[in-house]
Amino acid sequence: MLRSLAIQLVFFIAVFNVLSMFKESSMLSDNTTVESDIVSLPTIDDKMIPITANEKKKILYFFAPWCQICHASISNLENIYLKRGDIDVVAIALDFDNVEEVQQFVADKALTFPVALGNMEIKTTFQITGYPSYYVLDENNAVIAQSLGYSTELGLYLRTL
Repeated sequence: MLRSLAIQLVFFIAVFNVLSMFKESSMLSDNTTVESDIVSLPTIDDKMIPITANEKKKILYFFAPWCQICHASISNLENIYLKRGDIDVVAIALDFDNVEEVQQFVADKALTFPVALGNMEIKTTFQITGYPSYYVLDENNAVIAQSLGYSTELGLYLRTL
């Protein structure tokens, strides 16, 4: 019984990893330097925020307010932001109907990091095909990690090392 359970667990982990690799294959690859005409985006409070890294690593978290996995995972990003002063975090909203929808998402989750309003150009530049999508940029704006889907706080922490 225990052996059968262990075999099923190993099989599940293998299938999960293969599916994750397949999903992430459409994302920008490691060491890709992000080059875009978009260097900053408007935030939900009418300011401009840079999306490029500047002197420290930056996590770009692409989400949609209607995405249930985003609702479940964004608190992990908030925890990383609060614990790691050596990393910048910017959440970028995509596929939303109006700014109020994004503002409500931010208020419901009590987010303290900047939230920008994305557009089709940024979605295309970062090859966003699903939510949430994460990119970790180094100080030179090279992609050092990427992920699509739910990520734990530990997973996010490990990607920023």
